[in-house]
Amino acid sequence: MLYIVATPIGNLEDITLRALRVLGEVDFIAAEDTRETRKLLFKYKIKKPLFSYYKDNERKMAGKILQLLKEGRKIALVSDRGTPGISDPAYLLVKLVREAKIPVASIPGACAITAALSICGLPTTNFTFLGFLPRKKGKRRKILGELSQRSETLIFYESPFRILALLEELLGIFGERRIAICRELTKKFEETVSGALSDLLRSHREKKPKGEFVILVEGKNV
Repeated sequence: MLYIVATPIGNLEDITLRALRVLGEVDFIAAEDTRETRKLLFKYKIKKPLFSYYKDNERKMAGKILQLLKEGRKIALVSDRGTPGISDPAYLLVKLVREAKIPVASIPGACAITAALSICGLPTTNFTFLGFLPRKKGKRRKILGELSQRSETLIFYESPFRILALLEELLGIFGERRIAICRELTKKFEETVSGALSDLLRSHREKKPKGEFVILVEGKNV
């Protein structure tokens, strides 16, 4: 059995009882960053063999994990934070495992998308998650141009190094919209601000952005 285990996005108390049980029962834990996962395991006194499974070694390690599963081992896959497969490696492994007719179980829990949606104050009936946009300006602007006519709430992830550039492009391509910016969700310095896109762009220019961001943008003609 392969278990896809959601882990906290910040606050280590946001772990489910089922996730703790599964992490304590499996034979191995495949982790995007073993250093981050060790912090969680240490807090809950779980000792299990860890190995790395991240973007750059994904194809190689997927084969190793598949072989262990064929031998009857139970393996949990975790990412640094949140749910594996949501802007984190998991798709290739899950695809291979399911093709091999080996069961895959979801151990749901924290996810920055749903956490941000629940407190953003924008419509939640329909939404589209885009994750991190391409770094190349041309590709990014092309995607934003296509999204500008969508009516549902749009959700992006962004780093503190590129958030100002993204807000500027959103204003230039989308025009004035209501947006919400969530920073450091569930952590000590958690902050959510909402309002007009131009106002939030101005305020973020006046301070040095820090932390990890979820940006939510209202759809056209909402």
